[in-house]
Amino acid sequence: MTFSLHAFNSADTAFDVMAAGLEDARPHPTEAALVQLGQAMMTELLDVVGETALEDVQAILAESLIGAFHSAAGRIEREADRARDRMRVLERDFDGSEMADTELQEATLKARAADVAQMAAELVRDAASEVYTTVTGEVWTAWRGSRRGTHLTAAQLEAKQALRGIEARRRAEQDPGGPIVAFRAAPMADTAADANRIFDALNWAKAQWPDMALATTGAKGAEKLAIRWARQKGVKLVLAKADFERHGKAAPFRANDELLALQPACCLTLSQSLDEQRAGGTKPFGPALNLAQQAEAHGLRHMAIRHRHH
Repeated sequence: MTFSLHAFNSADTAFDVMAAGLEDARPHPTEAALVQLGQAMMTELLDVVGETALEDVQAILAESLIGAFHSAAGRIEREADRARDRMRVLERDFDGSEMADTELQEATLKARAADVAQMAAELVRDAASEVYTTVTGEVWTAWRGSRRGTHLTAAQLEAKQALRGIEARRRAEQDPGGPIVAFRAAPMADTAADANRIFDALNWAKAQWPDMALATTGAKGAEKLAIRWARQKGVKLVLAKADFERHGKAAPFRANDELLALQPACCLTLSQSLDEQRAGGTKPFGPALNLAQQAEAHGLRHMAIRHRHH
């Protein structure tokens, strides 16, 4: 498959502008081309394995494909971090020489190029993830100096701006930007009845806190439904994933601790499916009950999702 490459123009996206700003003699693929790549790869994978003997491992294959680009973005980000560390050292020890100025320019360009490459990998990842969700209904989620002299050269100014830019972007990504609404629910609570009441509760929360962020552990079932709602509504998502390798059976409860550490404005819980057949013979989901108990113990607002009263 061939994707078009072009120079910067006024209609380009933020990615295209960043790429063009590198002034690399080699052209970058456009954002549209990268999105198309992610969509095409996932579509092709699902078309090939769907309704075949490999359908049982379709989720593993699809999530591995998405995860590969997520991993690549992380590796590229680490390269950019190393370049920025180098920038900080060079800027700190800057002596005004032509050699120091050249080294600082090169380190800055390397960091900027890595930022663009990271964004490219994330564009492919997100496009593939959206196709996966649209086709299967499943939601993929990622597992969380002094200066010598007073004269600033162009290289120093560019380095400072680049460092400030990346730090501001990271703060923005980490900052939920508004009140947190924590959500914890039983994995088995994923029926139509559950989905309707979950969406009702989340819509109520958004009406109360229009700039809310949704915090959940990303567990299967009901919490995946909540994540889907957040993406449809454009609500920022904060994940506190359970680390079973580190905490074993206590992992779901440690994840609750992380949710509570966010100081949520409200905790929504659903400890058991609202579908009578699904709920029959099953015990309430312990981690959801635990979050409810801890929220009340900490004086936080808590609402248990129940059947709609007629």
